[in-house]
Amino acid sequence: MSAPFESLDYIYTPAPDFEGAVRFYTATLGGDLRWRIRDGDVRVAAVRIADAGPTVLLASHLESHHTILIYRVASIDETRRRLVADGWSDVGERFEIPQGPCVVFRDPGGQRLAVYERVRPQVEAHFEGRFD
Repeated sequence: MSAPFESLDYIYTPAPDFEGAVRFYTATLGGDLRWRIRDGDVRVAAVRIADAGPTVLLASHLESHHTILIYRVASIDETRRRLVADGWSDVGERFEIPQGPCVVFRDPGGQRLAVYERVRPQVEAHFEGRFD
């Protein structure tokens, strides 16, 4: 059986010291700050630290040491059904992220993984260059 993942698109990274994290990923690592948004007390920034590979999303609201790898799939419903059918009991309920429906689950070691279906590809362009 093949993996349902199309690509690893995002690394959702806790950033309790948000400004310090942005400086580290941009000034220290040389990453390219693509956007940064604020919604109330929540701040999220997107940084590209390599030409290929996932975008790092720095998030002020995530609990420290709880990074989430976010993979794109063709069908969120099919992927969720497959996980549950294969016995995964730690599969959350479906919810929405800006790009589309998403579900979070844990691997046997406790690492949180997420899968999402990109039903709103225009969101990327909407956030690009936005600096709240």
